[in-house]
Amino acid sequence: MARFNRVLVTGAAGQLGGVLREGLAPLATHIRASDIQEMSPPAANEETVVCELGDFDAVMALVEGCDAVVHFGAAPVERPWEEILNSSIIGGYNVYEAARRHGIKRVVYASSIHAVGYVRREEGADTDTPHCPDSLYGVSKCFVEDLASLYFRKFGMESALLRINTSIPEPKDRRHLATWMSYDDLVQMVSRCLVAERIGCCVLYGISDNRERFFSNDKARHVGYVPKDSAEAFREKVEAACPPGDPHDPAVEFAGGVFCNMGHPDDEEVADPRG
Repeated sequence: MARFNRVLVTGAAGQLGGVLREGLAPLATHIRASDIQEMSPPAANEETVVCELGDFDAVMALVEGCDAVVHFGAAPVERPWEEILNSSIIGGYNVYEAARRHGIKRVVYASSIHAVGYVRREEGADTDTPHCPDSLYGVSKCFVEDLASLYFRKFGMESALLRINTSIPEPKDRRHLATWMSYDDLVQMVSRCLVAERIGCCVLYGISDNRERFFSNDKARHVGYVPKDSAEAFREKVEAACPPGDPHDPAVEFAGGVFCNMGHPDDEEVADPRG
């Protein structure tokens, strides 16, 4: 049975947004899928809306009539400052302010491991760990996390801040044995954040039940997320294909991986680290 009339999913043309369009469908009578670019054709219970998140009036129209927002729309990796500013920081503000004005009380936000990318692997982190971003991309995630905290304390809007690690079909390298999150676990986490009786303004790490995971969700048990998958199923394949890295390489030392080796994105063309 649907719990909501209409749920907005931003970033719906992206890899994870596409997964959520389908995965969240049972929770809502209507899914409003939005992105800056054209998306695949809508399913029976979907509406698709092309929207520039940096345009406040457009975001106000986008949010109208929705019961909850799943905000995955932003620059998906490290990008030049102007792109980060417009899509992630201004766009994040526009989504929260539009949600406030329309009376929406719950937002699920796609934050990132890169908000705490300079945590050392052996130190790890929990949901109270202070920000230590590894990139402008990470800084944008910290901004929206702090914005969500303000809107919770001042306006009563609940938020789940999902510090997503590596959500891809299967692990590709040794770091992913710690950071991997299956698509099924992603859908479960977002679903729990939408339906839990109370979430407050909480951080959760988007990871599956991996033996080597760097992060702990023990302080967010009230959400009810219990991962079902594990990177262990892929360990033999990954270790055979990928020799161990240098433990003093920042990409190995810190949880943020290759982001910790990047320079300023405006100094040179930025390659997509997901490749």
